[in-house]
Amino acid sequence: MISINIFAIAALINGIVSSTFGFLIISKNWKDRTNQIFFMMTVSLSIWSFSYWQWQLSTNYDTALMWVRILSAGSLFVPVFFYNWVIRLLKDDNLINKILIWLVYTLSIVILFFVNSDLFIASLEKKSLFLFWPNSGIVYDIYFCYIYLGLVTYTLYLLLRSYFIEKDVEIKGQIRFILLGCLFGFGGGLTNFPLWWGVDILPIGNFFVAVFPFFLGYSMLKYKLFNIKAVATQFLTFAIWIFILIRALLSQTPMDLYANLILFLLSFIFGIFLIKSTNKEIAQREKIEDLAKGLEAANERLKELDQQKSEFVSLASHQLRGPLTALKGYASLILEGDFGEVSAPVKEAVDKIFRSSTALAVLVGDYLDVSRIEQGRMQYDFSTFDFKELTKTVVEELKPVSDKAGLNVTFDFNVNDTYIIKADQGKIKQVISNLLDNSIKYTPKGWIKVELSKKNPGSLIELTIQDTGVGIKPEVLPRLFEKFTRAPDASKTNIMGTGLGLYVAKKMIESHNGKIWAESEGAGKGSTFHIELQGV
Repeated sequence: MISINIFAIAALINGIVSSTFGFLIISKNWKDRTNQIFFMMTVSLSIWSFSYWQWQLSTNYDTALMWVRILSAGSLFVPVFFYNWVIRLLKDDNLINKILIWLVYTLSIVILFFVNSDLFIASLEKKSLFLFWPNSGIVYDIYFCYIYLGLVTYTLYLLLRSYFIEKDVEIKGQIRFILLGCLFGFGGGLTNFPLWWGVDILPIGNFFVAVFPFFLGYSMLKYKLFNIKAVATQFLTFAIWIFILIRALLSQTPMDLYANLILFLLSFIFGIFLIKSTNKEIAQREKIEDLAKGLEAANERLKELDQQKSEFVSLASHQLRGPLTALKGYASLILEGDFGEVSAPVKEAVDKIFRSSTALAVLVGDYLDVSRIEQGRMQYDFSTFDFKELTKTVVEELKPVSDKAGLNVTFDFNVNDTYIIKADQGKIKQVISNLLDNSIKYTPKGWIKVELSKKNPGSLIELTIQDTGVGIKPEVLPRLFEKFTRAPDASKTNIMGTGLGLYVAKKMIESHNGKIWAESEGAGKGSTFHIELQGV
């Protein structure tokens, strides 16, 4: 009797789990046809399970026969609903499956009319541990061969075929768990049949049938096809409920029954809160994941647009450089008298053209440098040279500009030190020219001091350019070397600036493993720019 009770308890657990997952799925969207079919499948499985439970507890022939007929009616439709559910899930509703689904429904309904006849259940007799175990009739043999074995095997074939041809990872995961559910569900249920035909094998697979709706149900839920945290939480909660409920049903005294029912009620309440909390956490995490995916897609699109922008700027700058060079060259020839003497008003106008085209050429050069840097196409030609001589050259080249602005520019260095570096001479000259030119532009009056010094320890060489100009506001200083960063009032002093020169300078110096930074005590208090490079 103890052994029989074990099988009865297993059937009860199967019924509770089947009912739970059936209602869980249908509650998600009761209008969805796939959910409706799944619910009907769990109803059939629940009828089989609860009838099995009562059958094992039966003590007389007629009662046992009644429950066997009811469980047979329930089990009759489980493979049919499962097949229908799978073809809808796989969207495999071709003509063959459409015809077959109507055939198996029709055959099952016809067989159902024989459930109460001897052609379906011939008789009950004692077999193995069981007092009342059925013998099959001819109609039951048809059901077992064509519906249970035939239809389930064909359904498994459809699942396996879809699994191997499917490319979507999530759908493959869904099919995988459905296949696992089949292995436990129909494989476990199959252990019931040997005793029908006199083979003494106990139906131990019944203990695994509850996994069938569990795996199938979770394959349909929204938890990314089997979120392990959700599964662990809910499965553990269901297991506790079932365990306590079974304890209550097996209570020997009223006191035990009341205590177990109270414990069940408390565990049910706390379990609901736990499941809701887990579901909420998962929903929030999924929302964050969706947002992250959206941001990732937007970021990729922005990168693509940025690349297109850089390519456009590079192309446009190249196209502008030619006409600007010609404009600047011809203006220079006119100013130098190569085309003969010109009047003072014309010379003044041409000089404006020359200076504007020169400034514009610098801007075009900056845009080209930025596009090369962003596309990773900036090339460097390293050589060993005297940093002092290069700086002196830049100061001398810009002396006419500084003299015209009325500024006193000095260049200081220690005559006993050497300032040899290995770098791209053209790029370093461009950076120094940019910094000194900026100091001249943003220093209305006063002086500019250029100084080279050696830093100890090591052979670091530092170039500083200090001026008494307009200075830099504290809020601008941290962003000074970013693209398009200019002080709010910078246009009052230099209308041609774009905020690209310092960005290009920073990238070039960093490519030499050097450092560049600026210091200023504030607006109107001048500024100091520093370049630090490794000496040889």
